[in-house]
Amino acid sequence: MGGASPSLLHPMDTDSAIPRDRDFGRSQFGCEHYKRRCKIRAPCCNLIFPCRHCHNDAANSLPDPKERHDLVRQNVKQVICSVCETEQVVARVCSNCGVCMGEYFCNICNFFDDETSKEQFHCDDCGICRVGGRDNFFHCQSCGACYSVGLRDNHSCIENATKNSCPVCYEFLFDSVKAAHVMRCGHTMHMACFEQMLHEQQYRCPICYKSMMDMSTSWQLLDADIMATEMPSEYNYEVESLCNDCNKSSKAMFHILGHKCAHCGSYNTRRISAPQDTTPAR
Repeated sequence: MGGASPSLLHPMDTDSAIPRDRDFGRSQFGCEHYKRRCKIRAPCCNLIFPCRHCHNDAANSLPDPKERHDLVRQNVKQVICSVCETEQVVARVCSNCGVCMGEYFCNICNFFDDETSKEQFHCDDCGICRVGGRDNFFHCQSCGACYSVGLRDNHSCIENATKNSCPVCYEFLFDSVKAAHVMRCGHTMHMACFEQMLHEQQYRCPICYKSMMDMSTSWQLLDADIMATEMPSEYNYEVESLCNDCNKSSKAMFHILGHKCAHCGSYNTRRISAPQDTTPAR
């Protein structure tokens, strides 16, 4: 697996021990995931990585599935200053050169980040750090996740909603660094995956099949299309369908374009009557 040698690192030269300004090297070190002035030693494999995501990418690419694993952030005990290469216990300021290893530092998650524009904060209920500003989010105890304040009392609660994989890309949602989107049904997926589904004209939740957004305008267009498209006389019969949105069954005249729910007006329905069970129209 990729990473540095498990041997201890030492200062690169005698100048490394000279105290430096705490802001020295800010945003000049790090990886594709974070800008920070330290690396971490993974206690699970005793190797050095820029961050836990770099570790997880390498560890989960191992050829032997039995050796694949994720780093538990709370278990990190040692960090290596990127400026002077001194290995030390987790702390915000380097004990050797005095550089601040992360403008944002959480001593619970052992997390460092120089890009404070992300407005990081630690959520005690989630047990991990989030981004976006503490005042902009609330923790839903029922869902077990932090949501935008705009969703307070305005979303369908699903227990441990984010402690599952994204139904599109299958990445675990709870601690993903990608933005998430909560759908009307309460299920969650990555925002990028949600937008990709819309781009491909897929408007149903992959989990429960309810409409992911307000489809009333689309239903009105379908109404007009069905009125304008007459079916041949041999298809003049009723079919029974189950609505994915309101979970009620109803009957409608068969049409190739869709069957409207008689209760909520949705066309997000699926036919539940077999051809031999159809009722001729009178």
